[in-house]
Order: sequence, then C-alpha cells, then structure tokens
Amino acid sequence: MTTYYQEFQKVFLSVDCIIFGFEENKLKILIGKRNMDPGRGEWSLYGGFVRNDESLDEAANRTLFTLTGMRNIYMRQVGAFGSLDRDPGERVVSIAYCALINVNDYSEKLRKQHGVEWVDIEEIPTMYSDHNEMVRQARIIMQQKFKTSPVGFELLPNLFTLTQLQRLYEAVNGADLDKRNFRKRIKEMDFIEKTDLIDKTHSKRGAALYRFNKKMYNEDPNFKL
Repeated sequence: MTTYYQEFQKVFLSVDCIIFGFEENKLKILIGKRNMDPGRGEWSLYGGFVRNDESLDEAANRTLFTLTGMRNIYMRQVGAFGSLDRDPGERVVSIAYCALINVNDYSEKLRKQHGVEWVDIEEIPTMYSDHNEMVRQARIIMQQKFKTSPVGFELLPNLFTLTQLQRLYEAVNGADLDKRNFRKRIKEMDFIEKTDLIDKTHSKRGAALYRFNKKMYNEDPNFKL
C-alpha cells in the first residue's frame, strides 16, 4: 500500500442495485429490510461496498449474483449519489445500477434467504436514504431505453402474448397504450416472431404466442416504439 493522498479524507464507495421484474402486469422491484446500522429495519435496495480489488461493474455484478444467483443479467449504471447527508454513518458515495430479470427465473429459495420482496413500483414504501430517488431515476432511464432498444424482452418469458408485451410497456411508462396502434407497430417488426403455439390461460380460444428473435434484431436493429 502506498502513502499517496494521505492528506485527503477517505470516502466509502458502494453500489446499490435496482432490480426490475414484471409480474401480474405490474412493474416490480426487489427490496428488503436493511439488516445493518444505520437504518436497520428500514426498507432498502440491495447493495454493498466496493472492494479494493474490483471495479464498479464487478462490484455490481457480484452483488447481483449474490442476491439472484444469476449471471449475464442486463445491467446498466444509473448514476452516482453523493449528498453529504445521504448516510448518517460515514461519508458514502453510492453508484446505482439497474438490472432486468424474468421473475420466473429467480429462485424463490434465494428470495426468502435474503428476505427480499417483489413490490409494485407504484406502491414503493419510503426507503432508506435516497433509494427512492435512485428508483425514480432508474425508471426514467428505462422508459427512454424501451423506446430505442428491445430490452423489455429481458423481463418476459421466451414465449409471450402481444397483450403481455403491451402490458409491460404500459407498466414501465405508467400510461395506457392504444391497442390497435401498438399491435400495428409490433407487427412491423420482423424480429418479433409469431409462433404456432397458443396460450389458453385466460380463454378457450387462446392467444397466439410470440418470441423475440435476437439474431434478426442484430441484423436490422432499427428499433423505435
């Protein structure tokens, strides 16, 4: 260890993860009760401190894997949060990340082990420090991303109905979409393929199942919704 920068104050660096899921036509996030001081018992995002031997992205990936047991998750940085009074314990700067996962792929055993819950984004309780603001900014970024990139398919099963897809976009944007215009736009996208399979979960007639063709999208990624 060198002796450089001894004259400067040390600052703690952490990562916090906003993990989005889609369930029962609702956009949800994973949150739990904080199990350390300060703020023990308050609702909180899942996070941790950055180690000396890892980058920010590595710390975020480690944190996500610890919580979900999943790798290669879609993840992007939301921003830095460093208000002087954001943590009453020490001077802590946090880098927030958002991630998208399919709720059905997440182990119920791990969820219970970590004591986290899927909460509707429209019903989020007051959380520790600036975690509510982190979620607000992450949702704005995701809304923008949904318009230009098919990241929404990370939240859906491999096979989905057009109604499920529309409900997802409505949940992310917090507003209803015109069914006819939405389906017209979707059918213009070659990388959203109709299959021969039918979902009869909600009616005897059933609804056609679709899938996202990533290879086809990569060949012509002019996506805009």
